[in-house]
Formats: sequence, C-alpha cells, structure tokens
Amino acid sequence: MEPNKAISPEIARRKAIKKAKTVSKVAGLQVFFIVLCFLTLLPILYALGVSFGESNSLLSSSLSLFPETWTVDNYVKLFTDYDILTWFGNTILLAVSTVVLVLTISIPAAYAFSRFRFRFKGAAIRFLIILNAFPSVLSLYSIYTLIRELRLSNSIYGLLLVYVGTMAIFGLYNLKGYFDTIPYEIEEAARMDGCSTFQVITRILLPLARPALAVTGVMVLIYVWNEYIFATTFVSNPDFYTLASGLYGLQAQESTGSWPVFFAASLLVSAPILAVFMLAQRHMVSGLSSGGVKE
Repeated sequence: MEPNKAISPEIARRKAIKKAKTVSKVAGLQVFFIVLCFLTLLPILYALGVSFGESNSLLSSSLSLFPETWTVDNYVKLFTDYDILTWFGNTILLAVSTVVLVLTISIPAAYAFSRFRFRFKGAAIRFLIILNAFPSVLSLYSIYTLIRELRLSNSIYGLLLVYVGTMAIFGLYNLKGYFDTIPYEIEEAARMDGCSTFQVITRILLPLARPALAVTGVMVLIYVWNEYIFATTFVSNPDFYTLASGLYGLQAQESTGSWPVFFAASLLVSAPILAVFMLAQRHMVSGLSSGGVKE
C-alpha cells in the first residue's frame, strides 16, 4: 500500500502561518531599509534643491526640499566666477600620484613582511602600528616644520609627500593581511616553473590580490579627495588649491558666501568619487585565491 501523502489541515495551517510570518518579516525589513535609505538621502536631496535654487537662504517657510524656481546659474558660476577646474586638476593629480606611489611602496613592503623572516620584524610592525594610531593632527606643526625646511610648503609636492607618508602604512597593512591568506604553495609551484621573485609578485600574487589592491586604491583615493586639514594649512596659493581648499574658500567669509554655489560645488565634488567607488566595488571582494591549490 502507498503511504498516505495527504497533508492534514492542521499541518497545512501551520505551514501557512509560518510562511506568512516569514513574508511579513521580509516585508518589514524591506520597508525599514527603504525608510532608512530615504532618511540617508534627505541631506543630499536638500543640497540638490538648494543648489538649483535662487535664494541664498538655507531655510524656507514652505519647508520644501526643492526650490520654487529652478536655475542652473549656481553651477555656471562655479566655472565662470571660480577656478574649479584648477581645483579638480590639482586634486586628480594628487590623488592619482598618491595611489601610484602608495601601491609602489606598499606592495614590496607588504610582501617582505608577509613572506620573509628577519630580525626586529615584530618590533617594526608594532612601531608602524603606533605611528598609524598617532593622530596626524597632533603632529601638524612638526610636519609643517619639516615641509618648510624641505622648501615644499605651498606646493603640490609637499601635500604629495604628506599623503604618501600617511597612507603608505595603511596600504602596507591592508596588502600584508591579504598576502598572508594566499597559500605559499602557489609561489612554490611558480618557482618550480622558473619564475623569479619579481615574476611571482607581478604574475601570481598581484592578480590574486586584486580585491586588496582595489580596496587600497579606492581608500587612498577617497582620503586624498576629501582631505581637508593639510590642504588648507599647507597651501595658501590659489593656483595649488585642492577641492577641499576651494570648498573652504567658498564659505570662508559668511558675508560674501553663497550657499547655493557651495552646495552645487559639493555635489560636483562628490560625483566623481562616487562613480569611482561604484565602478570598483565589483572588484572589492575577497577569496579569489580560494581553490587555487588542489590537493
């Protein structure tokens, strides 16, 4: 005899209740995250509305996110009354140069700390941790004195030196942690095939460490793009202004500052770095080396 496959009404009712609870929980979470995203986007929507408005007031009686009269004059003023293209050029030059130099320094240093054994290795790592934990703002005067003695103050090269020195430690730690997860057997197999140390790094480790390289590059890029303290302290020449310095100059004087122009500049400054992050996020994953070594 075939077993009875019929489901009793009580079991069916329990399954329906359980399914309804699951659906309600998922729907509740989705509604919660939609509301959270909307609340997160409120400041951006408000800045967008002010940037397209004619009034220089931050508050309106209508309590509306969007202006009554739309205009693009605030964006036009950025390119006619202000030298925003120079700010973009200086920032892009600084950001790209810093990313290239940080990766150039961090990759061999991280490989050495990950694969080699040498004296005072632990002490060097702890010393770098202390340096990285020390707030850079507390050493602002010392850094300024050093930059001035090197005659690099009020120049792009001074900022580049500070940014590379600040982010090289981050790049070293981030890449070292990822190199530690890559099995050493991959390197041994490559060396048996005749690869040198340079070829092992460039042809084996770096392709496997692409997620770590993407994370390091994007984080360094975001830091340089948004850095404010060093850019406004070490540079006073408008020809070397970065985007942070330029935004500071837009509202340095409250009597002459224009909030719509400031918000328009803020949105323009944020757009490129947001696009870079969206393009690089598919590479910011880990575990590409999983399965690279077969038993």
